[in-house]
Amino acid sequence: MLAFIGILLLIWLVLAVLGFVIKGLLWLAIIGIVLFVATAAWGWLKRKTSNRA
Repeated sequence: MLAFIGILLLIWLVLAVLGFVIKGLLWLAIIGIVLFVATAAWGWLKRKTSNRA
């Protein structure tokens, strides 16, 4: 599960960087950043929840 979240974070980071590098794709950067933050928060919550059990 942790590997899956890491792969998703890497994909979102690449999308965000491509959005900033390629002119006119700022929307891609914004989507990449939003998905990166959402995935990181979800992974943090899942990790925190699984440690309690």
